[in-house]
Amino acid sequence: MNDTISYQLEDGIARVTFTRPEKMNALNQDLFEALIATGEAIKADKSVRAVILHGAGNAFCAGLDMELMMAVGEVDLDERTHGLSNIFQQVAWIWHEVPVPVIAAVHGTCFGGGLQIMTGADIRYIHPDTKLSIMEMKWGIVPDMAGTQLWSAFVREDIIRELTYTARVFSGREAGEYGFATRVCDDPLAEALATAEQIANKNPHAIRAAKRLINQQRQPDFAAGLLAESVEQTALMKSPNQIEAVMANFEKRAPKFADPS
Repeated sequence: MNDTISYQLEDGIARVTFTRPEKMNALNQDLFEALIATGEAIKADKSVRAVILHGAGNAFCAGLDMELMMAVGEVDLDERTHGLSNIFQQVAWIWHEVPVPVIAAVHGTCFGGGLQIMTGADIRYIHPDTKLSIMEMKWGIVPDMAGTQLWSAFVREDIIRELTYTARVFSGREAGEYGFATRVCDDPLAEALATAEQIANKNPHAIRAAKRLINQQRQPDFAAGLLAESVEQTALMKSPNQIEAVMANFEKRAPKFADPS
């Protein structure tokens, strides 16, 4: 672990807080590694009864740090470095794997990879004024941090399609209407703590068994889905149209895309 997160464990409740508030908790390499390491430590700690994910400052997580996003094209995304997934997917997928309930307390900004991490949680409490987006299409790429394998459990397919294709920003209130939010509330962290306390006072064996059963209820081929994310993203990264998407955003102009051949 490193100084990009804060970890506290008290009365069986693990609080994992992203601590890059000056960068709106954008995901850099250190934060990726810290989140995965923390998730692995939680998996091994039998005293943990519930987990809360939260962001320090004015954001939950603004997505990928721009420097890291530009470096993604140098990584072999198809390589399965963490079981079913690569490192970028594992930062969201690991919360699905953690054997106890995970609650995301979301406020401020929750874009791109931040939204996919949020959806790795079992329960998502979101402030009504939060700004959220499946933002990858803005940069000419596709969601590839496990979101495509997680959203279908609680969001209608046509809504996923609209938000993915347009990359539009939507509110916490809309997140409640769409299914992204378990609950829309004025103090997500307080609500998360209250729920975590209830969970921590239930039979821990039964709680873990319940999560296993609920995780298995759909039983899709997650391995194939996660690999498909990586294959599509590899083909897009640093292609002419993807570069044009990035440059158009930086230069604040309309993009000029070439038609597919």
